[in-house]
Amino acid sequence: MILVWLRSAISDRDAQLDYIAQDNPRAAIEQGDSIAHQVAQLVNNPGMGRAGRKQGTREQVIGRTPFIVIYRITGTHIELLRVLHGAQQWPKEVTK
Repeated sequence: MILVWLRSAISDRDAQLDYIAQDNPRAAIEQGDSIAHQVAQLVNNPGMGRAGRKQGTREQVIGRTPFIVIYRITGTHIELLRVLHGAQQWPKEVTK
């Protein structure tokens, strides 16, 4: 499986981590590392996330962080669609 970060996921991740870094740069780095490490595990086990709230998606809860990564499996690719904070309102569209 090939892991593909879509622009929306990169933008979400960067915005979330930039916000955290304003108060605690070290925490932002640690949470960014946690996201990267746990998402990389999807390559060997793409079904490990739960069924997504939007049809055709899955959700990987990133342990020890407030983040959820929304992804979909398309053939040999795992497309990371969004990186959302668990407390934020879910967007109507996650597959842009």
